[in-house]
Amino acid sequence: MRHEQVSISTGDGDCRAWVFRPEGDGPWPAAIIYMDGPAIRPALFDVAERLAGHGYLTLLPDLFYRDGPYEPMDPSKLFADETARAAIFAKMGRCVSFDAIRTDTGAFLEFLDKQPDVKGRKVGVTGYCMGGRVALIAAAEFPDRVAAAGAFHPGHLVTDKPDSPHLLAPKIKAKVYLGGADQDSGFTPEHRDQLAQALTGAGVDDRVEIYEGAMHGYTMPDLRVYDGPAAERHWRELVALFDSALK
Repeated sequence: MRHEQVSISTGDGDCRAWVFRPEGDGPWPAAIIYMDGPAIRPALFDVAERLAGHGYLTLLPDLFYRDGPYEPMDPSKLFADETARAAIFAKMGRCVSFDAIRTDTGAFLEFLDKQPDVKGRKVGVTGYCMGGRVALIAAAEFPDRVAAAGAFHPGHLVTDKPDSPHLLAPKIKAKVYLGGADQDSGFTPEHRDQLAQALTGAGVDDRVEIYEGAMHGYTMPDLRVYDGPAAERHWRELVALFDSALK
């Protein structure tokens, strides 16, 4: 699988990112992967490669670029190391605010517009953990560009804040699929119901589910909570979602 590292200029600096291209000749529809908290690492490269293998030019940006260079994180230690977890949450607060998501996604779309092997202006977005929230906000803020939005084991989609993603449902035109984790305090059955009601009430073509028995982080093979059957279910749903909206 062909991939290259690039630098994307945003309003807040230069964001490093990786572009994964399918085999053969394009053009291909484009997809953006919004990372989870443990950030850029081989497991996310594997996700991007697999999505590219399904025929999507895939962009994987480093959402923590505002913090400057950082050492690669060891996902196996994050759940047991309170200091490491606190550092990630601090990065999220500094780097993945609502305004940052809007700024970054606009820059990512401009970058994709300049790629001669991208087919059309519509894109698919998907996100994991914190990236699931980013994907829904991106769909709301760029409704004429985002045709499909996936979110897996996401959190903080239903909050009491005025910019809670579930309140953005009336702005979304994309098809939406969400696969939550079972017994996840960041996305409870009550959150699922509220989000589904908001999306369906706004006329969004959506499906919001919780994967029974799967824990938060179930898609990532470098996390101890990885769940093979749930991860494969996520792949079936994500590819079907993107294919239905972009191919």
